[in-house]
Amino acid sequence: MNDVTALVGSRICHDLVNPLGAIGNGMELLSMCHSALANSQETALIAESLSSATARLRMMRLAFGTATGGADIARDEIEGGLAGLYLAGRVSVRTAMPVSVSRPIAKALILAVMCAETALPRGGRLDVTVGQGQVRIAGDGPRIAMPSELWDPLTRTAVPEIALRPAEVQFALLPVAVTEAGCGLKLSRHDDGFAVEFYTLRAGSFHPPRPDI
Repeated sequence: MNDVTALVGSRICHDLVNPLGAIGNGMELLSMCHSALANSQETALIAESLSSATARLRMMRLAFGTATGGADIARDEIEGGLAGLYLAGRVSVRTAMPVSVSRPIAKALILAVMCAETALPRGGRLDVTVGQGQVRIAGDGPRIAMPSELWDPLTRTAVPEIALRPAEVQFALLPVAVTEAGCGLKLSRHDDGFAVEFYTLRAGSFHPPRPDI
């Protein structure tokens, strides 16, 4: 991704997160001043929507913003962001990862999850695993939809050549993020699910996943 484009993405997400935090603080003050609001359905709905919007922006900042420099991303931040992103949605996400993940790997991970979500049009489950030298996002659900024009280029760590819709931009960014993280990308499909995996090509770190049997 162009550095300027990534910085613009980071800036937009950063500037939108702050007002959402202010709204949350305002709701807390209102609940303290008016006890009837504290446990109302309206307040709960606003709080849930606010939490989801904040999580979505934080994940978008990580996925679409710059990944260079900075500290590693804590597991709690990634898990909390994914939980908020898919709260009460048609797709559930389970994670298993170390206490922190490097920023470039975290960026590629979030983009891979965003790609994987589109393959489950009727809902399903995504299992995100980071460890033993590879990142793996496995998906299963009642219906798997993986258009070849979007998914086949990923097997070559290549960007799709078709004109993408805004909801598909992650397919253009994932191969770039994986390459910038020094990784290779692997895609496997079977009757009731699929898996997206990436592994580092740099010496002394990750190792390629085992071939499918």
